[in-house]
Amino acid sequence: MDRMFRVCGFWTGIFTVMFYLGDMDKTAMLFLAQTGFFVLLSYLKLSERMYLYVFGAYLTVFFAGFTYWTTFMMPLGGGL
Repeated sequence: MDRMFRVCGFWTGIFTVMFYLGDMDKTAMLFLAQTGFFVLLSYLKLSERMYLYVFGAYLTVFFAGFTYWTTFMMPLGGGL
């Protein structure tokens, strides 16, 4: 299970580089933080159950933040 968190860290690292090259600095920093979180977590040698609990908490925070952003922060009509 710890290897899957390294895989998540790898892919969020790839997204970090792509966002940075696309001049999306705030998004790149967000993904850099996620990369650090996933990689650090992968080396803690937790039990598989604990890894699943942490990933479930991560998804809960992500979906709550994404829902808040799309509901209250995005302009109506796609910014037109």
